[in-house]
Amino acid sequence: HVLDTSLGRPVRGLSVQLAVLEPDQRWVVLATRSTDGDGRVTDLLAPGDLQARMYRLVFDTGSYLAASGRPAFYPEVVVTFSVSAPGEHHHVPLLLSPFGYSTYRGS
Repeated sequence: HVLDTSLGRPVRGLSVQLAVLEPDQRWVVLATRSTDGDGRVTDLLAPGDLQARMYRLVFDTGSYLAASGRPAFYPEVVVTFSVSAPGEHHHVPLLLSPFGYSTYRGS
């Protein structure tokens, strides 16, 4: 879920990539999707495919900001997180502006 805090609205069409860390320390891309009109990506993994592993989300913030004519100090945002309870819901929101971002584990 991506929100543009400088405009106060969801980010539509932002590319998000999901990768998993393999035992040999290589990142393997599992999916690449774009945010919908509500700034969400809901189908990065099929239900039940989440495992207790290390994952990485890569948000293409530079392309989104450039398309709106704004500078992109952070051309991409990489969020690495560990899943220890795959049966729980995992929501990783990104709050974005041209010169900053924040993220947290949502509900």
